Parts: sequence; structure tokens; C-alpha cells
Amino acid sequence: MKKRIVYAGLALLFTGFVSLIGCTKDGNGSDNGTTKVEIRMTDAPGNFDEINLSVKEIILFSDGKPYTFAAETSIFNILDFRIGSSKPDILVASGEMPSGEITDIRLVLNDSGNTIVVDGVSQSLTTPSAQSSGWKVKLKANPSLVPGVAYSLLLDFDAAKSIVKTGNGKYLLKPVVRGITTATSGLVSGIVMPLLSHPEVLVIAGTDTVGTIADPLTGKFTVGGLAAGSYSVKFVPVVGYKDSTITNVAVSLGQNNNLGTIVLKQ
Repeated sequence: MKKRIVYAGLALLFTGFVSLIGCTKDGNGSDNGTTKVEIRMTDAPGNFDEINLSVKEIILFSDGKPYTFAAETSIFNILDFRIGSSKPDILVASGEMPSGEITDIRLVLNDSGNTIVVDGVSQSLTTPSAQSSGWKVKLKANPSLVPGVAYSLLLDFDAAKSIVKTGNGKYLLKPVVRGITTATSGLVSGIVMPLLSHPEVLVIAGTDTVGTIADPLTGKFTVGGLAAGSYSVKFVPVVGYKDSTITNVAVSLGQNNNLGTIVLKQ
């Protein structure tokens, strides 16, 4: 019998944010309907020296339920991160949540640690009491998260509109943020027959290989976390069946390239 390689937990990167953790499997190798999300922040410029934010968490709502992503980043100056610059954004939080439509996003800041620097002078940014429930992020459309596809959620902080100067020279922080969601990986899936072939499925780009095992009961397979590009998909069955390779398999971000049913020969 041919040597088998178990690919559990394998996360080979092709480019950028692409890993298999966006496509978790149950005991039969089927997708369990979760999605990997990275939450990043960028700035729409304002006329200030610094705006230092202390983010507590990001809350995403789907199917009426909240999913909380604790901040992984300490206090940062949002003005340091602008689209088109050498530092276009900053990673704030990441994690997994059930796949489906995101209906609401909330940005929650800590009560302290938020400051503004104007003309070289630093002072605290105070927030209204409603901050405890978070600030709503504006969405043009509710994004839908596809199982097995990794996503990047970019929160665009509008500095000019988010800072309110009071009559006594103090500043209030009322975040105005819009959300932009983009898929950062794609999928390859299909069915391989006969079931007795028990094949490994290898998705290959150059010298990099990501693999899985076809479901022994259905023959279904899915490989996620793939960067956009062209791949070869190789099927390595047990002794008695021949290897087979499909070349030039295109992967697009946010899309599932279903190869249909592949029948291996003896």
C-alpha cells in the first residue's frame, strides 16, 4: 500500500493571508460551516498630529447572534495607517465564526487610553456613555461569509468626522467607521470515485502542496485557504488504482471551483 500522509493541521502559505484554518473539518472530512476572519483598521485622514485608539473588541452579528473578537493590538495611532502608504492598515483582531451573513458590526473601545495630539499637545479623548455597546460600523451591503473562504474585514476610520471639538477646547470621540469586506482566499472541491480508491487530494502550486483526504463515505473533498492563481490537483489513491492529475485549475478569491466527479482508473 502506498504511504499515506496525514495533513491534519497543515497550513502551508502560498501568499499573504491564506491558510487551511478557514476550512475546518469534522471527522468525515466535511466542512462544518465556519469562516476565518481578519479584522484590520485604516484611516481616512484628519488634521491632527495623532489619534491614539485603545480598541477593546470587535463584535460581528450573524443570524441574530453576536460573535466577539478580542483586540490583539495595544494602543495605536490610527493616523499611521493609510491606504496607499507603506503601512496601509493594522491587524486589530482575528478568529473564526459561523459562516453566513454579517448583519451588524460594532467597534468597542476601552474607556481609557484614547488620546489625541493637536499642535504637539496631548489630551484624553472622551467618549459618550453609549460607547459600552460599541459604535456601529457602516456597511454598503451585508457581506456573506462562505465556508472555507478566508476574509479580511477592513474598518475605515474617518478621522475628520470622528473627532468633535467642544466649546471648552476638549475633544470627543464619536467614531465614524465604514466596513469593507474582501475574500482573501478561494476553494477547490469535488467528488472522487470509486470510494474504494481512498485517495489523498493534493493541491499543488510550484513546490508548495496542500492536501486533504476524500470523505470515505461520499468521496467529497474540499481544500480551502488558497490564494488566487493556477494549481494542479493530484489524486493519489491506494494500490490498485492509478494516480491522476488535473492541471490549470483556476482559483479565484471568494469562489469555489467545483471540479465535479473525478473517476480514477484501475
